[in-house]
Amino acid sequence: MTLPHILAVMGSGETAPTMVTTHRMLASKLQKPARAVLLDTPYGFQENAPELATKAVEYFQTSINLELEVAGLTEIIGADALAVERGLQKVADADYVFAGPGSPTYALRQWSGTPLAGLLNKKLRDGGIVTFASAAALTLGRFTLPVYEIYKVGEDPRWLDGLNILGEIGVNVALIPHYNNAEGGHHDTRFCYMGERRLSMLEREMPADVYVLGVDEHTGMVIDLDAQTVTVVGKGVVTIRVHGESTQIASGETFSVDRLRDPAQASRRDTKQIATSQAKTSSMTTVSGTPVTEAPAIFDTNLREATDRLNQVFSEALANSDADGAARAALELDDAIAGWSGDTLQSDATDHARAVLRSMVTRLAAAATGGLRDPRDVLGPFVQVLLDLRAQVRSDKRFDLSDIIRDRLAAINVEVRDTPDGAQWGFRTS
Repeated sequence: MTLPHILAVMGSGETAPTMVTTHRMLASKLQKPARAVLLDTPYGFQENAPELATKAVEYFQTSINLELEVAGLTEIIGADALAVERGLQKVADADYVFAGPGSPTYALRQWSGTPLAGLLNKKLRDGGIVTFASAAALTLGRFTLPVYEIYKVGEDPRWLDGLNILGEIGVNVALIPHYNNAEGGHHDTRFCYMGERRLSMLEREMPADVYVLGVDEHTGMVIDLDAQTVTVVGKGVVTIRVHGESTQIASGETFSVDRLRDPAQASRRDTKQIATSQAKTSSMTTVSGTPVTEAPAIFDTNLREATDRLNQVFSEALANSDADGAARAALELDDAIAGWSGDTLQSDATDHARAVLRSMVTRLAAAATGGLRDPRDVLGPFVQVLLDLRAQVRSDKRFDLSDIIRDRLAAINVEVRDTPDGAQWGFRTS
């Protein structure tokens, strides 16, 4: 099997349910067994780096059926030379290289002066898949944003030199993931926390032949160098921003790579979808020889959003006496907790989801004890039999038996009232 030549870029959600379909599609293009490696440098400075590596490996093994080997390149500067060479050799030998969250500044500092960029470029030339997401994606362009230094430390907006992997295929950009970030609420955190004011300042510092290429959160861009096409996948859009003027390309669209190489001169016909069937994911994908049925599209952006949505579904099901619907919502939340467990951006969302799930179980238990069906629907047929019998004995002037039936119903909290239209019944409220 000939290896493909693919560069995949993800704005965020690289180990979340939203990107499972894309990862599976990429994995299906690899020879079996595939050699895949996790490039762990971007988060190598974090104390929980081993935990992050374990989560990524578990995510790919469980959700993608792809075994990732950890490169072991959390630190290159000052690290053991043999360990570094072994890690770089893993990257060189891999059919698939994945890198994700962390700090682009730290990653660039560690990679500077090493063969890493050359190895990635060679892979794209000779065959292989490179998937960079979040912080790692920031390093792919000619320029890179030092996000933490600007947004958290307060340094002046500036560019760093990037790996320029995209430049090797003729795409001269500063790539910005998390492009539609909205965490700031009342203040602008779009464009990977830069906001419009700072991004405009940064644009003025770029050479005229460089533009901004933005990738929304939970969105990806698959650059197929064999077909010379780009396909947008996921929830959001890819944005081409040239001198402040933006053009958005929706998820599901496929277009020529030339549009990224020269967006100002790209013909309108290049925006047409190329091979529509290629842009749509098949409902059945083969991974490691095993047919895998794709799950329905995930519309939740994070675990908290999924939790709140399913809690609403659960509450509505209980209100409608739909026990099966309530149980399904609880089971879906349990699946969502497992599905989002690999996402590194969830903070306290897992604790919140588990608390809601426990609440669902408690509410289901209460419903099982008290019953979900209207008591009138459950007891109505039996009460009506007794009322019909009472009407018969009353017509026979057996009022003693009529009173006994009425008293027995009263003992189970059923009140009978005789009206000109016949006997009526209901439950006592006090």
